[in-house]
Amino acid sequence: MKWWRFLPLGDRAVKDWTLEARLLHWLTLVWLGLGMVVLFSASFPVGLAEAGDGLYFFKRQLIWLALGWGGFQVFIRLPLRRSLQMAIPGFFLFLLLIWATRLPGVGSTMMGATRWISVGPVQIQPSEMMKPFLVLQAAWVFSSWRRLHLKARCFWLSAFALTLVGILIQPNLSTTALCGMSLWLVALGAGLPLMPLSMTAISGVGLAVLSISINDYQRRRVMSFLDPWSDAMGDGYQLVQSLLAVASGGVFGSGYGFSQQKLAYLPIQHTDFIFSIYAEEMGLVGCLFLLALLAAYGYLGMRVVHQCRELVVQLIALGATVIMLLQALINMGVAIGILPTTGLPFPLFSYGGSSIMASLAIAGLLIRSAREAHQATILPLPTSINQQTRTPTVRTRRRATPVTPLRPQNIPRYKQRKL
Repeated sequence: MKWWRFLPLGDRAVKDWTLEARLLHWLTLVWLGLGMVVLFSASFPVGLAEAGDGLYFFKRQLIWLALGWGGFQVFIRLPLRRSLQMAIPGFFLFLLLIWATRLPGVGSTMMGATRWISVGPVQIQPSEMMKPFLVLQAAWVFSSWRRLHLKARCFWLSAFALTLVGILIQPNLSTTALCGMSLWLVALGAGLPLMPLSMTAISGVGLAVLSISINDYQRRRVMSFLDPWSDAMGDGYQLVQSLLAVASGGVFGSGYGFSQQKLAYLPIQHTDFIFSIYAEEMGLVGCLFLLALLAAYGYLGMRVVHQCRELVVQLIALGATVIMLLQALINMGVAIGILPTTGLPFPLFSYGGSSIMASLAIAGLLIRSAREAHQATILPLPTSINQQTRTPTVRTRRRATPVTPLRPQNIPRYKQRKL
């Protein structure tokens, strides 16, 4: 394979893709380019303050982007049946790493949560890296649900439950909710019965309430979400500063690079609250443009889901679309105060190697699904049918004499008797 095909505009074979695949490819490039531009502005002050280099976070993100871009190209070009073969080892690898974060000396704790594993100077977040493999495995399991034995069903449901519980106890309620809702929607798209799905949804809500009641910081976040101005310098500080940033943008924004809230006012502005900086600098016009981009992405994703002829491909496209859009909408909802404050990054915007690599992999799966949407499995005709189409022969001692097949023009017409 020629190396320049991995460049954003270097692959001429893109013109042979389906229309949805080409549009999704271009929208992904626009989304990614806009995200890198916003990250450059949002991370410059904090990089200058913490590392003495305003480009510190941006340069590291470029390295992760190069690695993620390689995975993006692999998932675009690899047939989905091959990706599904890689799903099982990838799923269980990151499931083990999710639970390994609880081991002393393995997990890395930041801001009260143990979600990362340090490999030298590099930190990996297994819950983020799990997402593309969770989409693939969920699509395979629920598309094959009616063919699976009871033991296989219980095994995979237990594996999915272990994944969600492992993420929840880190604690990471937002990612748990995102993965749980994605699994539920994929199962719904596969046509599973509504009664078990309803019971599962009720159990998930109860588990979230239990987690909030046990973890004190989650309970404080929910209470501060209800009335952030009652403790504007305490638990409600992040949300108050985020609201001030969004409100300061006005219609046309303060201008690129001229955000005031990113100057040591709004915490973690280059990760969880990067949308607040975008809204302040780009204003209402920029926010409407971003919403239009997400709407177009979701519309094309649903078109791919509708056009897929194989159920497993349809469920992969559905899971990829749900994770990309739902994660972005939750991040935006937190920034404008309609959802409780969570630590969920904005796909292709927020700083983080695991996040951008996982997001590009999921986008690659969606584009690959669009490329395979119109393909159907060609089944060979049964042997008996093939034999019937051949001209029958009568074997004699001397030679095989061909027999003229019965055709309508060779059958004499007889008058029917009147009863």
